[in-house]
Amino acid sequence: MTPEEVFLKLVHGVADRDFAVLPQLYAEQTDVRHPMHPYGDHPLLTRDALREHFGGVGPRVTEVVRFQPDNIRVHRTDDPEVIVAEFEYAGTILATGEPFRVPAIFVLRVRDGLIVESRDYLDHLAMIRARGQVDELITHLREPATTPTTS
Repeated sequence: MTPEEVFLKLVHGVADRDFAVLPQLYAEQTDVRHPMHPYGDHPLLTRDALREHFGGVGPRVTEVVRFQPDNIRVHRTDDPEVIVAEFEYAGTILATGEPFRVPAIFVLRVRDGLIVESRDYLDHLAMIRARGQVDELITHLREPATTPTTS
């Protein structure tokens, strides 16, 4: 698969709640990051980590919202493995019927049909609002930061 085909399978698979298949789009050793996530960037470095991520986060998202990718624009780069994809998740909050949009940009490196690196920049605050988790985020932000110990 081309990088664009892999990207389309990924965003449509997320929207279609196909969480068991999504990890198969990634290499065994990969590097997936969410640099703008308000809870911090916790790199996902293996297919198993992605399986755990999609299996845990995915069902919690789809319990409260439904969405599909929209306004997809894929930009090729000079590197044939790398694409930059702009899109939005357009959806509905199940409890209220209220529509929402979450803009996103993914920078993917796809080698031999598998994602080996991804930087996912999305409006996490818009998704947190849509999922009704603003209070949870505020509580998290108010918690004192832990300082790593040095030895």
